[in-house]
Amino acid sequence: MAVLEGVLERITYANEENGYTVARVDTGRGAGDLLTVVGSLLGAQVGESLRMEGRWSSHSQYGKQFTVENYTTVLPATIQGIRRYLGSGLIKGIGPVMADRITTHFGVDTLDVIEQEPKRLVEVPGLGPKRTKMIAAAWEEQKAIKEVMVFLQGVGVSTSIAVRIYKKYEDASISVVKNQPYRLAADVWGIGFLTADKIAQAVGIPHDSPERVKAGLQYALSQSTDQGHCFLPEERLIADGVKLLQVDTGLVIECLAELAEDPEGVVREKVPSPEGGEPITAIYLVPFHRAEVALAAQVQRLLRTPEDRLPAFVDVDWDKALTWLAGRTGAKLAPEQEAAVRLALSRKVAVLTGGPGCGKSFTVRSIVELARAKKAKVVLAAPTGRAAKRLSELTGAEASTVHRLLELKPGGDAAYDRDRPLDADLVVVDEASMLDLLLANKLLKAVAPGAHLLLVGDVDQLPSVGAGEVLRDLLADGSPVPAVRLTTIFRQAQQSGVVTNAHRINSGVPPLTQGLNDFFLFVEDETQDAGVLAVDVAARRIPAKFGLDARRDVQVLAPMHRGPAGAGTLNGLLQQAITPGRPDLPEKRFGGRVFRVGDKVTQIRNNYDKGENGVFNGTVGVVTALDLDEQRLTVLTDEDEEIGYDFDELDELAHAYAMTIHRSQGSEYPAVVIPVTKSAWMMLQRNLLYTAVTRAKKLVVLVGSRQAIGQAVRTVSAGRRCTALDYRLSGGLGGGSPEKMIDQIGGKHHGGLPEPESRGQDE
Repeated sequence: MAVLEGVLERITYANEENGYTVARVDTGRGAGDLLTVVGSLLGAQVGESLRMEGRWSSHSQYGKQFTVENYTTVLPATIQGIRRYLGSGLIKGIGPVMADRITTHFGVDTLDVIEQEPKRLVEVPGLGPKRTKMIAAAWEEQKAIKEVMVFLQGVGVSTSIAVRIYKKYEDASISVVKNQPYRLAADVWGIGFLTADKIAQAVGIPHDSPERVKAGLQYALSQSTDQGHCFLPEERLIADGVKLLQVDTGLVIECLAELAEDPEGVVREKVPSPEGGEPITAIYLVPFHRAEVALAAQVQRLLRTPEDRLPAFVDVDWDKALTWLAGRTGAKLAPEQEAAVRLALSRKVAVLTGGPGCGKSFTVRSIVELARAKKAKVVLAAPTGRAAKRLSELTGAEASTVHRLLELKPGGDAAYDRDRPLDADLVVVDEASMLDLLLANKLLKAVAPGAHLLLVGDVDQLPSVGAGEVLRDLLADGSPVPAVRLTTIFRQAQQSGVVTNAHRINSGVPPLTQGLNDFFLFVEDETQDAGVLAVDVAARRIPAKFGLDARRDVQVLAPMHRGPAGAGTLNGLLQQAITPGRPDLPEKRFGGRVFRVGDKVTQIRNNYDKGENGVFNGTVGVVTALDLDEQRLTVLTDEDEEIGYDFDELDELAHAYAMTIHRSQGSEYPAVVIPVTKSAWMMLQRNLLYTAVTRAKKLVVLVGSRQAIGQAVRTVSAGRRCTALDYRLSGGLGGGSPEKMIDQIGGKHHGGLPEPESRGQDE
């Protein structure tokens, strides 16, 4: 083992997952020579003096380098070193200019003053009491985090996660990590079971500990909710548990039984098999079981209540009302649309579904116009900011996101619920295919008895990112919720290649890619070349030909995140093309990403503590400010809200020049570029491509291989998600009406208005 001392000058590469770092250090040999060091440098900051133990080696491409086994930080002793250390962004509130002022004033005693007499910092020109206090607090926090870092270094935890552990538990961090490591998986975002398990092994928790097995089973269930399932069949969970934990089946069965007896553990219940056949034993995480039972009960409650907050439509003269409406909107409703209007205003819960160009938007506008004509209080919402904006433009009324409507609080509790319902006679929710089980349950709890709820969405799109298939379950045979499915494509929409091809794809027919002025295919069989071409099309060709803005109007949608044509790689290339780095502009490197002013970004987790009512997974915005002194970045979201992020929170943001098709749900863009390559073969399914194409308002460009497009069009999504909501709604597991109050037109749910004598059956 050799010892090397030097100042960390720059981090060339850092893997946030395992802490592997490539960096350059100044060993003080002069002539500006920097030496490459590699290895785990968790927590080390640019500007710090390091004492590193490790081994010398020679790299064929990069020459002599030092592989670090472990390191300690050494406070710099020279004025120059202190100035560089303080100016590195390590201490919030001190940038290069302020570091120069402080060291000029205090000289080599600077660090002693900050440590022991921080109040003296006010002696420095430009430093007031408020900023002095902030610097002192940041110094103390840095020291405390360092202690946690040193401890966590031995168990392979990344810098960003160590910071989060400290923020969650503060002084108790080391105690929790040592004694209750599996708590981390539940309490700290970004730590799953696998990381917690690695830590647990390092602190000596046995491989066959019941605590470990129970945590592993709950992790397996949690992973399944990320894939959309509300529960797992018991046999599958046991098999997954054995594989994950590498322990005996008997121990897994024993621990699962103990979890089922714990009120906060899991729920075990017999439900129909998602694949049909014999009933199965389902294992739910408690919140998902509660939500599924409650959601079914809310639907029944709304349907059955004798109150009606739209009494004007009980015996309205529909011919007269619809004639007035045609005069108001300038267009007559088609028969299917008319049925939907009557249904929404006559029934307490209703669903309107259908593909693009079938008049869903005009139908919604008509429903809102009629309700407002009768002085009804109408509330409009959608799952995403973009969808809410579109709904607002369409109806001329204010629309908000569902999260904002319910005023979700830290922890996810809503300000509006059954005890304090929304003051609304009609609640309309667009893009309802995006509603997952937990959000749908919160929403329905907030609808007042007697109010009408209309859910509008395209059931053929991808299901929600979160667990459940709420829209599909509400439309299932046996559901008591009446529904209308619009199927007629209007003449104007038939002229759109985007609309025509969306319906072709949804019917299992390949899209037309020649002779259209709004739908194109660039054939490129090689995945890497397809990725590069997609970037060129999005950043240069579309803006040049159609006059669209590459950042604002064009969206690249990829089937996958990984790979040469995946969203991750394409984001890097698109950022280079659209928002390249400039020497005069500040930027912040975090992990493998660089953030700059002008970057298009998206939030990748729900954070109820940010903004007015939280910031949610999928929220998109643009970076408008980046302050290296304050270590803070500002994002203006699609909802026109400015959100601040401290630099240690940047793992909540990802670039959004390219995004996965799943993440694009509920959003519309003037132009969409879709790389469809053979490398994404396993992901290529009809509803995936259909969802991507229907995100475009004006223009679609496919880039990739004809075989891959053919695969996507042919492949119908395999297997249903594990959910029992449809069964609960139809009367199984606690109530429900087996009748669906709609007309059957051509074997589809189209829905006419129920005859008056039948209306009371499920109310």
